[in-house]
Amino acid sequence: MSNFVRDNHARRRYELDVPGGQAFIDYRRDGGVVTMLHAEVPEALQGRGVGSALVKGALDLAREQGERVIPACPFVAAYIRRHAEYRDLIAASR
Repeated sequence: MSNFVRDNHARRRYELDVPGGQAFIDYRRDGGVVTMLHAEVPEALQGRGVGSALVKGALDLAREQGERVIPACPFVAAYIRRHAEYRDLIAASR
């Protein structure tokens, strides 16, 4: 599995190529805030760390781009709760 998560601006999602398909997080951008809406991992690969690698890569990209994050996806929100080093990315309530 590649650990390279890319930001596909045209499809408005973060993507990670995996054997047999692609894992992704759909998002919406508004200014400097990216709302992570839905994460999806191929069913055959669930429970193998693919989702965590995807979220980590997406959060690292958001940090690099100077963005704040709204974790609307429950999986993304749970990842941030378990990894305190990403809590500073959470956008203040609007």
